[in-house]
Amino acid sequence: MPLDARSTDKETDIVPRDLHFDLEGVRGNWWLGGDPVGTAVLNALSLTFPDGERLFVDAVRHFRDATDGSLREDVRKFIAQEAAHSREHHVLNELIDAAKYPVDRIRAHVRERIGITRARGPHAMLLATIALEHFTAMMADLHMSNRGLFASVDPEITKMWRWHALEETEHKAVAFDVFLAATRHWSPLKRYLVRCWAMAYITWQFTRNIAKHAATLLEADGYPEQEARRAVRRFLWRDPGLFRSGWRLYVAWYRPGFHPWDHDNRAGVAAWRAEFDAMRR
Repeated sequence: MPLDARSTDKETDIVPRDLHFDLEGVRGNWWLGGDPVGTAVLNALSLTFPDGERLFVDAVRHFRDATDGSLREDVRKFIAQEAAHSREHHVLNELIDAAKYPVDRIRAHVRERIGITRARGPHAMLLATIALEHFTAMMADLHMSNRGLFASVDPEITKMWRWHALEETEHKAVAFDVFLAATRHWSPLKRYLVRCWAMAYITWQFTRNIAKHAATLLEADGYPEQEARRAVRRFLWRDPGLFRSGWRLYVAWYRPGFHPWDHDNRAGVAAWRAEFDAMRR
C-alpha cells in the first residue's frame, strides 16, 4: 500500500450553497442554550474562521494548476464553499459584543498566526490547510452525531453551523488531494513524514489557541482565570469533548495510506442535504 493514496470510491458531490442566515440570536451573552462555556468555545472557533478559510482558499488556489479533471472542478467548488463560510462567520463575529469581549485582540492574534504561516510560503500554507481541514471534518462529524449540542439554540444559528458542517464534510478531501497532486514528485515516504509533522505542529497550535481564546472570552464573563481554563478544557476534552470525541479520526491521519474518505460518513451528509438544497431553489 502506498504511504499516501487517493481514494475516490467513497467521495460525495460538493455543492456550493450561497446561503445567508439570520444570526441576530447571537446578540447577548450565551447563545448556545445559555451555556457560557460552550458559547465561548464556539465563538473562539468562529473568530478563527474568516481569516483561516481565506488561507485555505489561497493555499488551494495556488496549486490549482497542479490539478486536472474532476479535482480541478472540486477546487472551484471548495473555494466557493469556503468563501461563503467565511462571510457567514464574519456576520456572526460582528454580533459578538466587542465592548464586553476582547474580540479585536483575538482576531489580531489569529491574523498574526496566519501571517506567520503565509510568510513560510505556499507549501506551508497547504500543509496547514490539510491539517486544519481534518480538524474541521472531525468537528463536523461530531456535530452530525451529537445533535444535543444545539438542542436549545436559535434555529437559524443551528442551521448555519449545520450547513457549515455539511459542506466541510463534502469537501473534506479536496485540499488533501491537491496536496497529493502538488507533491506527486516527492517520494511517498517524504510526503507521509511531512504531513505527519504538519499535523503534530498544527495540533499543538490549534488546540492551544482555541482553548486560550475561549478562556479569554470566559474571563470577560467574570470567570477567574484558572476556573475559565478548567471549564474550557472540560468542554474540549471531556464533555462534550469537542476535540476528544474525534480521537479515532485524528489518529487515522498518521496511518500510512490515509485518505479523508476512509471515514465514510455519507449517510450523515445525505440526511442534511435535502434541507439545504431546498433553500437554494
